[in-house]
Amino acid sequence: MSYELISYELKGATAVIAFNDPKTMNACGVDTAQEMLHALETAAGEARCTVITGTGRGFCSGANLGKVSGPSNSHPGSKPDAGRALDTHYNPMIVAMREHPHPIITAVNGAAAGVGCSIALMGDLVLAAKGAYFLQAFRRIGLVPDGGSTWLLARNIGRVRAMEMALFGEKLPADKALEWGMVNRVVEDDALMATALEWAETLATGPTVALANARKLIWDASESDFGDALHAERLAQRTAGRTQDFAEGVSAFLQKRQANFKGA
Repeated sequence: MSYELISYELKGATAVIAFNDPKTMNACGVDTAQEMLHALETAAGEARCTVITGTGRGFCSGANLGKVSGPSNSHPGSKPDAGRALDTHYNPMIVAMREHPHPIITAVNGAAAGVGCSIALMGDLVLAAKGAYFLQAFRRIGLVPDGGSTWLLARNIGRVRAMEMALFGEKLPADKALEWGMVNRVVEDDALMATALEWAETLATGPTVALANARKLIWDASESDFGDALHAERLAQRTAGRTQDFAEGVSAFLQKRQANFKGA
């Protein structure tokens, strides 16, 4: 399928999805969110790792305020509902990232603002260029953080720092984001995609079932108690232990050679 506001490319076993509307610094309107959801579904079926990035100067500058942000209210004169598009478009996209069947790397090349910040933080691995920054811009237009960012920030960087980002609405440079624990690594701007693809290659050639279950276990552990996490690990270990990749991994370990995982 061809897209108007994003691009999609399959590089070996890695799907690369890029916001591709440079004139708006890759703002994510409901039309973009719809394309992203379709691309994520496509990647889920044909790749073993997904990279999400942006073209031009921005990763994603947030919702596209130049367009209608969502379906109009059905009854004339009814009160506006700024959250309607969250139900219909943005939250399904975020949930699709959360429930993706393999690892997602977000390669943040520039501004990650508003819902763009949420999308960036949804990566299982978050890689940022030195020139990138993160911004909870909602206070500037009289709205509250969305796209799951209140949950993500409170868990990633703690309540106090999350409050600072949300209440002041100031840019957080990539280096500070690294210091705060929001990203895994910061690299030179021109090394971003090469590093992201190198990481993706490592993941895409790894034991697919084990990595898929590992990411799910860690996401679930953020939402469950310790006993639930122990039980989930036990079930996932049974599943992983029945794969060909597990047999290959043990064989390679005993033979002191590099494992050749097939994703099965």
